Amino acid sequence: MEIGKVIFYLICLLIMVFGIMTVTTRRLFRSAIYLLFTLINVAALYFAMQYEFIAAVQIVVYVGGIIVLILFSLFLTQQAGVDLPVPSLGRVVFASSLAFFGFVLLFTIARLGFSGSETGELSGSLEMNTLGKQMLSFDRFGYVLPFEVVSILLLAAMIGAIAIAFRTKKDA
Repeated sequence: MEIGKVIFYLICLLIMVFGIMTVTTRRLFRSAIYLLFTLINVAALYFAMQYEFIAAVQIVVYVGGIIVLILFSLFLTQQAGVDLPVPSLGRVVFASSLAFFGFVLLFTIARLGFSGSETGELSGSLEMNTLGKQMLSFDRFGYVLPFEVVSILLLAAMIGAIAIAFRTKKDA
């Protein structure tokens, strides 16, 4: 087996392990740290596939921005050391079945998408000029609107975290 394939499968295994640990741990702070490791491994996967720009964006936006925002919100609301409640059996069954059907759907899409190519590579080329124009475009396949929606969502989450942090506790 080639060393590239070994590294690819190792990175994929780490993504799955840390992803599962992210959603199964009962500590909020540990869950955020496991999410950090998951996102770093996703960036490593992009580097392994030689998509350096997307890997850099992954590190700057998700690892550098989102995780810091999550950790800041946890510490601001003083919820970092709190244990999450044990979910009910119904929620576990529902979430597991939803994850299974999502996996089957993505696996089916991946098999149909790569079946035309014998090497499994994508047919389109990714040029920096095209990527830049598409990210700043307002037309059908532009990414300006989703970017603005996500930024407003993050701003609302931050304002909510500050409002919760400054809420005074009533004496019981």
